[in-house]
Amino acid sequence: MMGFLINLGFLFLFLSKFMASMGAPPGMFIFGDSLSDSGNNNFIPTLAKSNYPPYGIDFPQGPTGRFSNGKLAVDMIAEMLGLPFAPPFTDPSMSDPQIFQGVNYASAAAGILDETGKEYMGPIPLSKQIDNFRQTLPRIYSLFGQNASAMTSYLNKVLVMVSIGSNDYLNNYLRPDLYPTSSQYTPLAFSNLLVQQIAQQLVVQYFFLLLQN
Repeated sequence: MMGFLINLGFLFLFLSKFMASMGAPPGMFIFGDSLSDSGNNNFIPTLAKSNYPPYGIDFPQGPTGRFSNGKLAVDMIAEMLGLPFAPPFTDPSMSDPQIFQGVNYASAAAGILDETGKEYMGPIPLSKQIDNFRQTLPRIYSLFGQNASAMTSYLNKVLVMVSIGSNDYLNNYLRPDLYPTSSQYTPLAFSNLLVQQIAQQLVVQYFFLLLQN
């Protein structure tokens, strides 16, 4: 817990210095697992849900699907940046003006590997979260009047948050009763696999999308 708080403190320090030099980002797009899920799992058929007490007992809106009693780290960062909490992508009520200021794609129990979390039936893996981001782009494009250069400028300024990977260990590699990965990979080989996967799924595809637009 102390390590998490220290890391969060360093993140806030970095963001404050970034804002001082670059200004606040216009929006925040969030990918990850239960550490960042703001309610995506409410709208999909999965066992990994938190839209009931005692979750949310310290959150103004009560249980919202956050795996926390109160705000998530991404919520605190949004407040620091002067942004609203990013709505979950799967929420059918999400409006275009909301999208402009960011979207949350994170899904509790999800992992970098597609098969991670299968015992929870249906979490959204990182690869699908990236696909959902791609589905958001036409709506953002419309907000800019189909001005590709304006949209690219916007995407270059938004903040992208990624918090994922722990489930690939807790609910995959360390679960030999459900997954064969611990017999297929050494710990080092498995960590290399995760790094390769996240590079392919997130970094490469994200910059490819920027080049397309």
